[in-house]
Amino acid sequence: MAGLPEGMADLQQLFQLGQQMQGRLQQLQTELASRTIEASAGGGMVKVISDGRGTVRGVWIDPTIFDAHDADFLSDLVLTALAEAQRRAAEMLQSEMRKVPQLPFPSPF
Repeated sequence: MAGLPEGMADLQQLFQLGQQMQGRLQQLQTELASRTIEASAGGGMVKVISDGRGTVRGVWIDPTIFDAHDADFLSDLVLTALAEAQRRAAEMLQSEMRKVPQLPFPSPF
């Protein structure tokens, strides 16, 4: 950067890179919110729909499940489907985060 001491130019470039990363992360959040994940359990007796951020958008339960199973069985299926949807959302996020440019120094986190 012309006219700035070398250290200031580096800081300016780092600041610009940080702004670019912040913009990309905001764009990524929007993209993930528009993606749909469907997970099921019990051979499709319970289905959970979530977005790419892991927010549950819907739950569907096959009405025939009530004919032969108790509430504990249903609870287990719902929890299984929810966990799978959240796992897939986390996987999707990690995959997308690998595409975001990294800062030129290790993260303190």
